[in-house]
Amino acid sequence: MSMIANDWLDELKDEFGKPYYKELYKFVKTEYNTKVVFPPADDIFNAFHLTMLKDVKVLILGQDPYHDVDQAHGLCFSVLPGNKIPPSLVNIYKELHDDLGCKIPNNGYLVKWAKQGVLLLNTVLTVRAHEAFSHRGMGWETFTDSVIQALNRQQRPIVYMLWGSPAQAKAKMLDNPKHLILKAAHPSPLSAYRGFFGCRHFSKCNEFLKNNGLDPIDWQIEDV
Repeated sequence: MSMIANDWLDELKDEFGKPYYKELYKFVKTEYNTKVVFPPADDIFNAFHLTMLKDVKVLILGQDPYHDVDQAHGLCFSVLPGNKIPPSLVNIYKELHDDLGCKIPNNGYLVKWAKQGVLLLNTVLTVRAHEAFSHRGMGWETFTDSVIQALNRQQRPIVYMLWGSPAQAKAKMLDNPKHLILKAAHPSPLSAYRGFFGCRHFSKCNEFLKNNGLDPIDWQIEDV
């Protein structure tokens, strides 16, 4: 794994010494040595490499990485250029179009968001090829809970977009009055019509950021 080396390290370094993480590390190392696992090992912590803790304005929480070849690169909902846009991201783009008038792009590469302070975090950071949720329950959830708790401790405005019941279950960790918690159905085709479409989270997020003296997020992903 390409280790975290920026300001996240101060908040998370204690996790790396805990028994659960040592077991997780051994499990993940064995999986990469014996199976096909996504994302590539050097991309596991891309969300932290691209969005430093001091820069986080928004947290979007996913579940586990895409499990087909050349899709996952360490950011939830994002796929590498050249891939078909996944169904949940298609619906995110539809909501962005209806909410903010964003043009629907021809790709699902969300690094532009990450570089503006949108932490695109999955609750599980690795997955076996073609086996969704295959690394669930092995320790990643404990690690990413510590990430969410680190964000909750930040005494500055942060927006949480919690889509679907697994993400919304994390709200119990969030009690900082400086922060904004937005909840909606998951954008997957199975649930988007039950409250994701029309949630207007993107405009609500930008309004909150501007009201707190911060630059809004430019959500428009350009064509490639």
